[in-house]
Amino acid sequence: MNKPLAAAELEADDVGPLYVAQKKIYPQKVSGTFRRIKWRLMAFCLGVYYLLPFVRWNRGLGAPDQAVLIDLPNSRFYFFFIELWPQEVYYFTGLLILAALTLFLMNAVGGRIWCGYLCPQTVWTDLFYAVERLIEGDRRERMKKDAAKGTMKLQRFVEITMKHSIWILIAWWTGGAWVLYFYDAPTLVNQLVTFQAPMIAYIWIAILTATTYLLAGFMREQVCVYMCPWPRIQAALTDEWALNVTYKYDRGEARTSLKKATELRAQGQHAGDCVDCYQCVAVCPTGIDIRDGSQLDCIQCGLCIDACDTVMTKIGRPTRLIGYDNDINIQRRQDGKSEIYQIVRPRTLAYAAIIAGVGAVMLYALLTRSLLDVNVLHDRNPVAVRLTDGSVRNAYTVRLLNKRGFDRVVAIDVDGPVDAKIHVVGIDSVTPDRPMIILGRDRTTELRVLVTAPAAGNGEKSIPLRLRVTDIGLGEVASATDNFVTP
Repeated sequence: MNKPLAAAELEADDVGPLYVAQKKIYPQKVSGTFRRIKWRLMAFCLGVYYLLPFVRWNRGLGAPDQAVLIDLPNSRFYFFFIELWPQEVYYFTGLLILAALTLFLMNAVGGRIWCGYLCPQTVWTDLFYAVERLIEGDRRERMKKDAAKGTMKLQRFVEITMKHSIWILIAWWTGGAWVLYFYDAPTLVNQLVTFQAPMIAYIWIAILTATTYLLAGFMREQVCVYMCPWPRIQAALTDEWALNVTYKYDRGEARTSLKKATELRAQGQHAGDCVDCYQCVAVCPTGIDIRDGSQLDCIQCGLCIDACDTVMTKIGRPTRLIGYDNDINIQRRQDGKSEIYQIVRPRTLAYAAIIAGVGAVMLYALLTRSLLDVNVLHDRNPVAVRLTDGSVRNAYTVRLLNKRGFDRVVAIDVDGPVDAKIHVVGIDSVTPDRPMIILGRDRTTELRVLVTAPAAGNGEKSIPLRLRVTDIGLGEVASATDNFVTP
């Protein structure tokens, strides 16, 4: 009886926790090529996000002039010269496909470069880290101050208060900028300041302020390691040719101190370039040691490359001991062969071709889409009515969409049943046999349409019917099909 219990206890001891408890990370300030790239991309991304709602775009009289606007009350999405209706939601499907394929292509070329440079979590966390360093100092200062929590002084209290106040201010403006995409930005800003904005705006600002403050200020690398699914997906999609941030152990090992390495080289013996300075660990925003190989936690931001290059330059050794490299080159260097890189290969060509194909289809559909649309719905009860003169009448609900920014006069025709006549209920037209109506600009108009045809020549139980709508001024035509049913 004791053996199974002991085995169970042993097995339970072998099972570790589902996740590692968060250990506070203190990334050190670093300068270099990749840090400059990150600063510039951060400035660009934040600039676009915060300022884009204030960009104007003239769409004509009565139309919203905000360049990018999600107009939920009127069911419209505006993006500069593009205006999308709910019926055109397939464009968003195409955009999602393009976004996924672009991520796949980026992964095939440079690993997790999205995570390291463009992901919102990375961008805002970088911004929060910059505020933290500005107020509390660099890595060593912050570690010392956190270690002395028991002796809180006034200066430390002021620093913490300032840091969190700026974080909350950034988070608040992040949430505020988001709601500006759903309403005219200058108007909503004025309403928010004067406390006259809709309550839903304040609610969403509060939600997004809280999430930004928590994710960028506290959870940070935990979001990348545990919450984000992309590292798991990326690991399954990568191949041996993808460029990833890599420690070139063929050159760096065996590690030793600078003094020892100098002595070994003076004696003609081999010494690795890595001097175990741990600068690559000190600057890492997720706190890993890149020298341990590929890891799920690595967002491949390139900061360890800058840190290592700085050290290599100081000690007079070649740079890029850590760099963007592939697995194949490590083996080739060990075999004394030259490095090779294949950015253009079947995988990247396939992704690029699919992206170009989907993009071309979407662009063609956008450029050739009709700004006049018609939908027909046949009445179901009764499906058809026989009149006293023997003729048959079918009723339809017709919805006409005028996507232009001005009123239009359209004529309605019907094809299919022999000698069919069309009548629009509640509208008197100067041409009764060909009803003409006015469609208001940028709106949907619903009509009840009666189609009547004599019994002679229309003996089939179901006759294909085509309803045509023609813009009298522009000649633009839209049509929809249904059936004309006889009792």
